[in-house]
Amino acid sequence: MNAIIEIKDLYKIYKDQAQEVRAVNSVTLSVGEGEFTAIVGPSGSGKTTLLNLIGGLDTPTSGSLSIAGKDISRLPGKQMTTFRLHHIGFIFQSYNLIPVLTAKENVAFVMELQGRKRDEIDRRATELLHAVGLGDRMDSRPAKLSGGQQQRVAVARALASKPQLVLADEPTANLDSKSAENLLDIMEQLNRQEGVTFIFSTHDPRIMAKAKRIVTLEDGTIVNNEQRMAE
Repeated sequence: MNAIIEIKDLYKIYKDQAQEVRAVNSVTLSVGEGEFTAIVGPSGSGKTTLLNLIGGLDTPTSGSLSIAGKDISRLPGKQMTTFRLHHIGFIFQSYNLIPVLTAKENVAFVMELQGRKRDEIDRRATELLHAVGLGDRMDSRPAKLSGGQQQRVAVARALASKPQLVLADEPTANLDSKSAENLLDIMEQLNRQEGVTFIFSTHDPRIMAKAKRIVTLEDGTIVNNEQRMAE
């Protein structure tokens, strides 16, 4: 299995007056293509910081971080934005949908930024919304959708750009139990169908149960990296 993520001796250090906080502390990690991986640990362990570094939303203090063979740890802002647009999808805890756009328009938006043809955008947005069980809600704006439905739109949007990697930060935190289970089943199915690597930052034991790899952080350091057998 080829590695989609290669991290070597990665640090993210914040300085608050005289105090130094090592949010990510000497992390080395390799994640293979198509993996379904959970980054876990207590609050303040560095999960979200590590996810933000992998997604290029934050810059490491030192170390190297490669996605799909490209070292992104020192990419200038515009190049990083372009790289994210074509290689990485994001699912946020708070959904982050554009309120004035319909479900279909939210999914289509990232493809419009990529400059894809209109018929391709329309076809893929429709296919993805059907795949997440929202074929009958494509014209609904976020305010008319439940939390679970909004997060399913966010999953469709994350996959719309045909990324190699999807990063999900506590994607089930605001959902009821049934919605969370449904969402996880959908993501697991799309992971198999599309071959996209999923990495979660999570406290949710339901995600941990489905993950094929569990990476445990404490104080910014990996204390366990457990690879599970595929079912």
